[in-house]
Amino acid sequence: MESKKNCSISQMWAKKMPKGVDLEISHQPPSMRCVANLIIAMERLKSGMAESILSPGFSDESLLSIMLESVVEERFISERTSAQPGQFTRREEHHCSVTDGQKRSLVLVKNNMELLAVMLQGGRGSLKVNLNMATYIHLTPDTGLGQPVVLGIRDTDFYLSCHKDGDKPTLHLEVVEDKMSLSEISAESDLRRFLFYKRDTGLNVSTLMSANFPNWYISTATENNQPVAMCQESESRYRTFSIQRQS
Repeated sequence: MESKKNCSISQMWAKKMPKGVDLEISHQPPSMRCVANLIIAMERLKSGMAESILSPGFSDESLLSIMLESVVEERFISERTSAQPGQFTRREEHHCSVTDGQKRSLVLVKNNMELLAVMLQGGRGSLKVNLNMATYIHLTPDTGLGQPVVLGIRDTDFYLSCHKDGDKPTLHLEVVEDKMSLSEISAESDLRRFLFYKRDTGLNVSTLMSANFPNWYISTATENNQPVAMCQESESRYRTFSIQRQS
């Protein structure tokens, strides 16, 4: 009986899908939330995405990215409800690996207090840094910024921050020994320099925008072995990172 019901639903929606794209439902969605996310994702497939879906370069990951957009946006809205207005409150922390858009690892240079984007080969994998990514809750009317996060270098007291050095925002590594000082950050506090908005643009692919300086992003250069720095969208730098949680 269950398989017949799934088959009829699949046939009903198949008529609404772009040409060349099939929909198969293996089981009934467990909640109305799942149904809503599925409908939103299919509407996005219908609205101007048919050509890209049928292109040779379209992958399973690309399809997942389209579907995840609605799920990610919903999560941001629901998490904000428990925060105090005007305040960022730390929720949880995750150990994460990170690579840039060219699959380069980040390497810490303590003498210069900077990170380099490096294509590590052979037995040099131990040089790459991993992150402690703390997520924050914040009541804000702008739901499009992303998830507020603070980024620390794992097994160190170094944290990424963004503040002006001269006439433009720059990326810094700062030592923070009292980690409890970052548990709650006021919107007007100087500690806001440690906050970045993590916006997911694909499956485990994200941009990291400064909370203090909108449209300034953590980025890497096109050349290898160059410092990680802040940039704007107009600059020829890589602004996306693959950030994956580790167990």
